Amino acid sequence: MEKSLGLDPFAECVYVFRNQRRNRVKILGWDRNGFWLLFKRLEADKFIWPDEAAVPTLTVEQLHWLLEGINVAAVRRHPQRVYEHVG
Repeated sequence: MEKSLGLDPFAECVYVFRNQRRNRVKILGWDRNGFWLLFKRLEADKFIWPDEAAVPTLTVEQLHWLLEGINVAAVRRHPQRVYEHVG
């Protein structure tokens, strides 16, 4: 992973990979003394994969959406508002 993607495999994050048919996902993470691997296979559907960048960065909430079949690119939050005074 370090050579092919240029990413640190021991970083405090998880890496999510999918197969070409988009019906399987593997999540790889480092936990102090070893790697753990989570695997999910869909029987009849496909994961809606974000295609914004070669290596997109997702929040934990977005990862849950991805695993639930929600299109992460279609979800829009309310804009953050900054007010100078109340009145």
